[in-house]
Amino acid sequence: MSTTPPRDPSRLGERTRLVHAGRDPSRQHGFVNTPIYRGSTVLYESYDALQHRRAEYTYGTAGTPTTRALEQAWTQLAGAAGTVLTPSGLAAVTVGLLACLKAGDHLLVTDSAYRPTRAFCDGFLARFGVETTYYDPTIGAGIAELMRGNTAAVLTEAPGSQSLEMQDIPAIAAVAHARGACVLMDNTWATPLLFPPHERGVDIAIEAGTKYLSGGSDLLLGLTSANAQYWPALQRTFALFAMCAGPEDVFLALRGLRTLPLRLAEHGRQALAMAEWLKARPEVARVLHPALPEDPGHAIWTRDFKGASGLFSVILKPCSEAAVAAMLDGLELFGMGFSWGGFESLVIPFDCRTYRTATAWAPGGPALRFHIGLEDLEDLKRDLDAGFARLRAAG
Repeated sequence: MSTTPPRDPSRLGERTRLVHAGRDPSRQHGFVNTPIYRGSTVLYESYDALQHRRAEYTYGTAGTPTTRALEQAWTQLAGAAGTVLTPSGLAAVTVGLLACLKAGDHLLVTDSAYRPTRAFCDGFLARFGVETTYYDPTIGAGIAELMRGNTAAVLTEAPGSQSLEMQDIPAIAAVAHARGACVLMDNTWATPLLFPPHERGVDIAIEAGTKYLSGGSDLLLGLTSANAQYWPALQRTFALFAMCAGPEDVFLALRGLRTLPLRLAEHGRQALAMAEWLKARPEVARVLHPALPEDPGHAIWTRDFKGASGLFSVILKPCSEAAVAAMLDGLELFGMGFSWGGFESLVIPFDCRTYRTATAWAPGGPALRFHIGLEDLEDLKRDLDAGFARLRAAG
C-alpha cells in the first residue's frame, strides 16, 4: 500500500475520504497518523528565509503540521475554502462573527441560538457598537422584514440548541445575500456529514468539535470554515487573535474524524428509536425531533439534511420539579451534564423562558434534552422506565 494520500479524493466515497483526509504518511516516515507538534519557535534556514518568512511554518500560532492536517481535512469535508481551529465551540462562533462585523453593524440571530452565543452578542458585541436583533427561527424568507441597511450578518442554527426548531437556511441565505449580508451557521448538531453548510448557502460555518468530532467527551475544540468570499476575512481575524487550539486536542480530533461517519450514524439510529419509544410514553406530551414525521420542521429536515444526530428534546406532561428531580437523580446510565456528542448518554432539564426575546416558550410542561449514546438501547430504555416510575410516584 502506498504511503502517499489519494491524488483525487473527489472520486472516493465519504467514509474513504475521511479515513485519508489530512494524512500524509510519506511525510511522517510511514507512520499512519500526523504526530502531535508542540512548540512556539520555528527555526529558519537562513537570514533571507527569516526576513521574508520563507518557510512552510513560521511560528506556533500560525499553525503546525498537526493543525494543518485537521484544517485541510475539515475544509475538504465542509466544502469550504479554508478552516481555522479554535480552543472551543464558542470561540469558533466569536471568530466567525468578528470576521464579518464592525462597529455600527446590525446582526440578526435566531432566537433558538446556543445561549453562550447570545451572551457574546448582548455583552461583547454590544460594547463595540454592534446591535443584535433576535428572530423567530421559523421565519424563513420572512427575515427580509427584519433586514436593515446596516444588517451585516445573519446567524442561524438548525435545529435549535435546545428547542430543536428547524430553519429554512437556503431561504434565509437567499434573502441575506440579496442584501449583501453574511450568513453564518452553527452546524454542530448535524456536522457537514448530515448538512453540507456551504452547499446550502452558508458563508461561515461553525462547529463545536468538542461534540461529535471528539466522540469521547475529552477535548475542547472549535472549527470555523468559510467560503471563498469570506475566507480572507476569517483568516485575518483569526491571525489577529491567535486563538489557537491545543495540539493534543487537535490530534484527538483527527483520530475521531476517522470514525465520525460510523459513530454519527449509530447515534442517529439510536436516538430516533428512542424518540419513537418516548413518544409512546404516557408521561411525555411531545418529542422535539426533526426526523419525526409529525415534527413541524420535518419537511425542511427531509429536504436539506442527510440524516439526524443523537440530540433531541422531550416535553413532559405537567408534573412537579420534585418529580423531575426524582426521575433524573436515580438514573444509572444517563449522566447529567452539559455538552453532548460523546459515547455516553446524557440528559439535562432546560427552560428557554428565561432568555428568549423574539418568541414565547410555552411548552406546557417540563422540558428535557437527551443525547443518546452508544449503549445498548434496551438498557437505556430500562433506565428511563425506572426513572418514569419515580416521576409518577413523586407526583
